[in-house]
Amino acid sequence: MSKSLFPAFLCLLATSTAWAQPDRWQQRVKYKMDVQMDVKTNRLTGKQRLEYTNNSPDTLFRVFYHLQWNAFQPNSMMDVRSRELGKSPIGKDAKGNDKYDWDSRVTDRISKLQPDEIGYQKVISLKRDGRQQVYRTEETVLVVDLDKPILPKSSTVFDMEFEAQVPIQIRRSGRNNKEGIDYSMAQWYPKLCEYDAEGWHPTPYIAREFYGVWGDFEVNITMDKKYVIAATGYLQNPNNIGYGYEAKGVKVTQPAGNTLTWKFLAPNVFDFVWAADRDYKHITKEIDGFTAHFFYQENDTTRQTWPQLVEMIPAAYAYIKKHYGAYGYKQYSFIQGGDGGMEYPMATLIMGNGKMRGLYGVAIHEWMHSWYQCMLGTNESLYPWMDEGFTTFAENNVIGNTLDSLKGRWHQSESYRSYFNLVSSPFEEPMSTHSDHYNTNYGYSTSAYSKGAVFLEQLGYVIGAANRDAGLLRYYKDWRFKHPNSRDFIRVMEKESGIQLDWYLQYFVNSTKHIDYALDSIYEVNGKATIRLRRVEEFPMPIDLQVEYADGRKEMHYIPLTLMFANKPNEDPVIRQVVHDGWRWTHPTYTFTLDVPLGQLKSLEIDPSQRMADIERRNNKAVAR
Repeated sequence: MSKSLFPAFLCLLATSTAWAQPDRWQQRVKYKMDVQMDVKTNRLTGKQRLEYTNNSPDTLFRVFYHLQWNAFQPNSMMDVRSRELGKSPIGKDAKGNDKYDWDSRVTDRISKLQPDEIGYQKVISLKRDGRQQVYRTEETVLVVDLDKPILPKSSTVFDMEFEAQVPIQIRRSGRNNKEGIDYSMAQWYPKLCEYDAEGWHPTPYIAREFYGVWGDFEVNITMDKKYVIAATGYLQNPNNIGYGYEAKGVKVTQPAGNTLTWKFLAPNVFDFVWAADRDYKHITKEIDGFTAHFFYQENDTTRQTWPQLVEMIPAAYAYIKKHYGAYGYKQYSFIQGGDGGMEYPMATLIMGNGKMRGLYGVAIHEWMHSWYQCMLGTNESLYPWMDEGFTTFAENNVIGNTLDSLKGRWHQSESYRSYFNLVSSPFEEPMSTHSDHYNTNYGYSTSAYSKGAVFLEQLGYVIGAANRDAGLLRYYKDWRFKHPNSRDFIRVMEKESGIQLDWYLQYFVNSTKHIDYALDSIYEVNGKATIRLRRVEEFPMPIDLQVEYADGRKEMHYIPLTLMFANKPNEDPVIRQVVHDGWRWTHPTYTFTLDVPLGQLKSLEIDPSQRMADIERRNNKAVAR
């Protein structure tokens, strides 16, 4: 985007954001950073000017910054935590050997780093409104005791000088990743921690998720001109840079010397990522109001797969926009880098040398984070399932509806299978567990990704898929740029469906209780077939019971849960729905009678859609005798 267009676009974003949040205050930041990158030493120096607006009703006596590269040092919390979890056996592999709970990307690599391989971030000077401040470093968190408090509804300016060393690439960020990308620059600058209605969030960098303050970034990066940079934000001097950024037909005029200064502006984001490589190939595609950028190293594989990815993104976006809302910026970059896939505002770092199916999958997953993390901005540390789970749910649907080989299949089956495996293991914990405090990597990842996706698919069973889908669009519209929590989400679904859902949140998120319903018995009383159902496990649910008669007719007998105080709509107009009185959650059995003799029944099945996460489906179906 040209420099002249940026202010108008920023005003539009600011106006729409302010309009969208009448009931939820947000802190605000405005960063201006000038960075010098030395590719010979793998170190950078920077100056940061940060305007901070305290929109809260609280007086702030100190502030916190993240210094996340300090995690990449021997004996750091990330190092020790990874090694401790990695010692835990969590099952057997295909050969019968013990399988351990390593994060395979980290294992014990941090403990072996040499001084020129570690990461660090050092604050050299920090002033507030021109006055030097007192601060201390507690590994990955900078604690600043302010000389004067920041009053409610006031702004202040912090000026910082800092230096950093880029670590060997281990987790998300670093240099020289395993595919040969020179620099994956995530978590690279001192980043102010978020303060919200729950207080400060100075979360140490142990392994997992991030949270940040909405704001505007102006970032100038100076480095060797042989490198191509991909980043969050809009490049402001493209015709002096080139490398595929320049306007069509323009002759690039790079300045003299061995370095280039890349000038980026990013409005209304909570983080800024960049990557640099001497061999990046850069191509773009215009897609329904925004520009998609693609950066990758060309080889025999990527020469085929990445151009194909470019052509697949428009169809994916058409589905995404219809079901989850429009993308909120004018640019997005798919960047080869990192250690797998990791989302950032307006950009992602993804491994890029895999086969087409895998490349498309990771690209769509990370892009969907632009909705559930980068625009909605949930605190992933507290609610990882609201980001990873919702993203997984959407990814499965996008891929399943845009790849011909997957059309017609149930797209969430793998998430259910994974969740059932977790249930049968000893490693399940409530989804309300803080992401860094799960006892195992396995328990965290399965809960956040798979069980989180099951939460949404099963919600469609509870309130009706149409209500769930309309609720997702309403959630996007009502809560963009507002850091929603689990109660905010469930209230949207209650408003959309008219159904009370606090019980669903409590059982599925805050407990590890499970669902198991059974056809207890089928018998005849006074010439009428009588059916008794049993709740075997503790998790109460509404019941869809399909009855098939001997003449081929089918009926769906719907038994709502009294806790819902409403009924879901009939989801299949082809099959007649019979609505029964509600099942009280205190009662383990429920009995009802059909107006036909037992001999006219052929079969019965609880939840034929299999969307209810019933852990024992063998007792769900019966053939009438």
